[in-house]
Amino acid sequence: MNQQQKQLLLDLAKSSILHGLQSGKPLAVDPSALPPELLEPRATFVTLHKDYELRGCIGTLKAVRPLAEDIAENSFAAAFRDYRFPPLTADEFEQLEIHLSILTPPEPITFGSEEDLLRQLRPGVDGLIIEEGARRGTFLPSVWEQLPDAEQFLRHLKQKAGLPADYWSDTVRVYRYQAERIG
Repeated sequence: MNQQQKQLLLDLAKSSILHGLQSGKPLAVDPSALPPELLEPRATFVTLHKDYELRGCIGTLKAVRPLAEDIAENSFAAAFRDYRFPPLTADEFEQLEIHLSILTPPEPITFGSEEDLLRQLRPGVDGLIIEEGARRGTFLPSVWEQLPDAEQFLRHLKQKAGLPADYWSDTVRVYRYQAERIG
C-alpha cells in the first residue's frame, strides 16, 4: 500500500469517528471516490490511544467487507462500542492516536505440544488467534511490544480467551496472521 492510500485510510478513520460524534453512526463510504485497492475485502483492526493508553480496539479477523468500509465501521466501533470504555466524547477527539492494522488471512499452525507451538512463534511478526471450544481470543502483532516473551504472550492470550494462563489441551487450535500497521 502506498503512502497516499495509507493517508486516505487514516483520514477515513478520523472522519468516521467525527461523523459518529455528530450523528451517532459510522461514516458511509462512497466507493466511487476511492481507488480499487481500498475496495478489496480485507480484515482490519482499529486501535485508539489517548495519552499513550488504550482507548478502544475493535476489528475483524475475516475479510467480510471492502477495506475502506471495514476501516470506517471499525473506527466508529472502537470509539463508541468497545465495551471496555465509555463512548468517546468530543473533548477526547483531538487527543486520539489512531492505529490501523490490515490483516493477512489467518493460517493454522500445526504443533504437537505447547513447547512446539512456542518454538514456532515469531515475536513481533505474528498475530495469534487461539480457540478452544467456544472460547477465542486474538492478539495483534503489535502486542509483542508489551509482551515480548513468547511464553508470556501465549499465557496472556489464553487469559484473554477466558482460559487459565496455564491451560493446555490437545484440542487447542492456534492461527497466525500478519498485519500491516498504519499510523
